[in-house]
Amino acid sequence: MKKTFIILALASAAAAAQGQFQVNPQLGVTYQRLTSDQPNVEFRGTVGWQLGTDFRIGDRAYLQPGVFFGRNATAVKTSLNDSLIAEGDIIRTNLRLKLLGGYRIIDTYQFDLRFFAGPTYDVLLSVHDKDNEIGWNEGDFNKGSFNIDAGLGFDMGLFTLEPSVSFGLSRVFSDNPVVKDIGSKYLTYGLTVGINFGDDDKND
Repeated sequence: MKKTFIILALASAAAAAQGQFQVNPQLGVTYQRLTSDQPNVEFRGTVGWQLGTDFRIGDRAYLQPGVFFGRNATAVKTSLNDSLIAEGDIIRTNLRLKLLGGYRIIDTYQFDLRFFAGPTYDVLLSVHDKDNEIGWNEGDFNKGSFNIDAGLGFDMGLFTLEPSVSFGLSRVFSDNPVVKDIGSKYLTYGLTVGINFGDDDKND
C-alpha cells in the first residue's frame, strides 16, 4: 500500500509539472451510517466532521488526490428478546486517502461545475466507546477500509462547495468473535466548503 501511494504521488507530481495545478483546503460535515442492521443490533448515523486538502491536477479532465482527517459517530443499540441491553455512541477517528478523477462539466472564468469519482482508503486511527456501554474497542474494527466515492464540485471564484457520497467496499468489523457475524459496511454522505489556490483558467 505504501509503495502504491508513493508511485501515485510521483505520477501526480509529474502531471502537475505539465498542467494546471490547484490546492483546495476544505472543511465540512459528514453523516455516516452502517448498513445491514443485525438481529438484536441497531445502528443509527449521527453528524461528524472532516478537514483536509484536495489537489487538482489537469485541465477539463483532472486528477484529484487528497488527504482528510475526520471523526464519525454511530449510535448503537443492542437488545435481546425486545429488552434493551446497551445503548451508546461509538466514535471513530480516521485518515482518508483519496485518488479521484474528475471532469469539469461547466468550465468558465468565475464558475465551474465538476463531477468526480474514484477510490478512497480509510485508515482507522482510534475508536472510543463514548459512554462505556457497548464494550467495543479498536480491535473490533477493521484497521482500514476501501471505498468508492462520487460527488459534485461547485467552484465560485475562490470558493468551493462539494456534496459527496462514499460507498464502503470493506467490512466495518474485524474477525473478533463478538462482531465477526456483523457484515455492515460504511455509507457516508459529506458536504464541504473550501478555498481554491491556483489558476485553472490560465490556459483558457
